[in-house]
Amino acid sequence: MDPIRRNILTTGVAATAMAATTPQVFAQQTGQTGTTTRFYEKGPVKIAYEETGSGFPILMIAGGGLNSTMSGLVRTSPFNPVAEFKGEYRCIAADLRNANAGQSSGPLDVDRPWDSHSDDHLGLMDHLGINKFTVMGFCIGGPLIWNLIKRAPDRVVAAVLAQPSGSRPEMRDMF
Repeated sequence: MDPIRRNILTTGVAATAMAATTPQVFAQQTGQTGTTTRFYEKGPVKIAYEETGSGFPILMIAGGGLNSTMSGLVRTSPFNPVAEFKGEYRCIAADLRNANAGQSSGPLDVDRPWDSHSDDHLGLMDHLGINKFTVMGFCIGGPLIWNLIKRAPDRVVAAVLAQPSGSRPEMRDMF
């Protein structure tokens, strides 16, 4: 296995496991992701994003569904992934375009809503000149990651699904 991929997977798994066993330590971290918000635009879509740190790129997707915002990485995650990884990696986060409290905007294609979000993430990585990257997602980030892997398997070199959400047709109301 590629050493970069192994290091990213190992670090992601270790951080997720640590956060799950010691949530009170990580829950004390507060604040924003720590950088200036910038925007990527493509047609009617405007995506708010932030970059922190340097090194191999990690796209971070906050949980929360319609509340998936960059600040959610700090507020709702079991630990602050940007603070944890910015010393070694280039952390990239964005508001989903339909996040109620987010700064991103644009219509979702009702026939392909998951692909609309993947378009945004892949378009942002293109905008930043990033070909290969890893991705870490919380809650709704899990299904979004699976779609990124399906759409761009040659670009996503590693993925960490933390607190993934999902749906079972026979149990639609189970969370």
